[in-house]
Amino acid sequence: MASKSTYEFYKDDLKSIPPTRAMAETLACDPRVRTVSAADAYELARRQKDVIETDMPIYPPAAKRLGLPGGATVLDNVHGRIVGRTAQARRFFNRMPGAEKRKVLGDVREALVGLRERPCIKAHAIVGLDSEMMIKATIVASEDDAINVFNWLVNFTPYEELAQEYEASAVLPVPDIIVVGDNRWTIRDPYYHDEGGAQLALVDEEANVMFNFGMRYFGERKKGTLTLAWTSGMRLGWAACHGGIKEFDFSGCANQHKSIGKRSIAFFGLSGTGKSSHTNAADNDGTLPEGVNKVVLHDDAFQIDREARVCRVWEPTLFDKTDSRPLGHPDWEYCISVMNHGVINVEGKVLPLGQDLRNPNGRALFDRDLLGKYVNRCRFPDLVCWLTKDTTLPPILRFDNHELAVAMGASLMTRRNHAENVSEEELKKLVFIPFANPFRVYPLWKDVAAFLDVMEHGAQCFCFNSVGFWKHSDSDLAPIPLKTSLTLQSAILLNQLEWRDWDLLSGAQIPTAESVDALLPGFAEMYNPDSVEARESYISTLTDRFAQRRRYLELSDLNESPELLVRLVKALKITA
Repeated sequence: MASKSTYEFYKDDLKSIPPTRAMAETLACDPRVRTVSAADAYELARRQKDVIETDMPIYPPAAKRLGLPGGATVLDNVHGRIVGRTAQARRFFNRMPGAEKRKVLGDVREALVGLRERPCIKAHAIVGLDSEMMIKATIVASEDDAINVFNWLVNFTPYEELAQEYEASAVLPVPDIIVVGDNRWTIRDPYYHDEGGAQLALVDEEANVMFNFGMRYFGERKKGTLTLAWTSGMRLGWAACHGGIKEFDFSGCANQHKSIGKRSIAFFGLSGTGKSSHTNAADNDGTLPEGVNKVVLHDDAFQIDREARVCRVWEPTLFDKTDSRPLGHPDWEYCISVMNHGVINVEGKVLPLGQDLRNPNGRALFDRDLLGKYVNRCRFPDLVCWLTKDTTLPPILRFDNHELAVAMGASLMTRRNHAENVSEEELKKLVFIPFANPFRVYPLWKDVAAFLDVMEHGAQCFCFNSVGFWKHSDSDLAPIPLKTSLTLQSAILLNQLEWRDWDLLSGAQIPTAESVDALLPGFAEMYNPDSVEARESYISTLTDRFAQRRRYLELSDLNESPELLVRLVKALKITA
């Protein structure tokens, strides 16, 4: 089989089992903790007090795959104040000093005593869909949190569904994943992040264990599991990717496009930067030629096997925002579950409302059939695109310097959104999220080394700005419509742009006026860094942004790899 059970992984030295693993394993092995299928979890979730049963049918092929009864309908899990992830609640076990570890371990043991006072359930899934990348995972929760167990099984793959493939898959030197959740946990202790109640997301990536306490939002279970999966992949030398990737085959096209052959393009960005829009767009808003064949790996999470030069996917579903999906939108056909949605009575039927009408960050789990053609592995990325929200950058940059390309990914500047539980003030701030992955639990230099290797093996790197470009000031911006960005995406896929060096940033290039205006008339004038208003202020802001990038990297754990740090910092210099 692929990953290893606790005994199989630690059998040569059982004394080396970490205490977090021992606690999670003990709970999972308790015979009173009942194993449930997706159908069992669904039936329990229907009776859950914070769940509304709608009249929208679950996508029939998904319902059949999950073993749900005929006529099963979408469940809506509605929350209160918190409708997103809470980064402040994360505690990283292996970074704690000894006294802090002892305190937290005691609190977790006490939390598990409280959890076991209620009936508990567990479920098994397979994380990863390619035979070379499969990890067994277990989730444990109370019966009154069955909706999170159901959604977790939907988001990944119930073990029974891929049991035969899993048993025959490659053996990986990593332990199985165990996730324990209790959304009713309480504790009076200022140590823990308190947002209407104590919250703890304790990560032990070495033991492949995570505890989610006091946290209702499904995204905590999903991203917690993915955090451990990504980190397991990193142990094997694979690059962890919080992004989307798709592969095109132009060989069926006419004229000059035919010779392009196959190309893959990856997008890295936080929610709200256009990651899913770029990845899932059917034809890039009509800008792709007839005859092109597209397949999608995923729009949120994958791993790059740098040695085999392929990409592999973790999940069979999409966990998407629904703020742009009104009633009647065709995507609802593929829906399996929703959370934090308002509902409305339409001619006697209770239906979920998208468009974030009840609260921000309404989410849905959709079947991957929504994407059309999809695959479980695709080619090594030919094009890598960072999605940023820096108003001083043009809508697209091309990097012809590997160090600059990776430095821009390592110091990716963006803004948070309602997917994360932060204040309105925090939503306005520019923040650094290296490689758009807020779930990294290993040193940054490992990501830097991995992505340098990706670039050095032939990936061409770009940066898309999705927030707007400086017009008169940092707040008076020329908008960058999604259609413009999609047109630029097609242009780089089809080699339609010519490039000139950007004199303000060595190693970066912008499209020539002639080539880009042929596709987007007026683009060169509107987004020309050489002719912005208040140019002195623009140069000052641009220079400051890159100084911030350098400072961020200099203060990061890249200090553990001084050579890499120097290479990246040297590349991040404005030459005004």
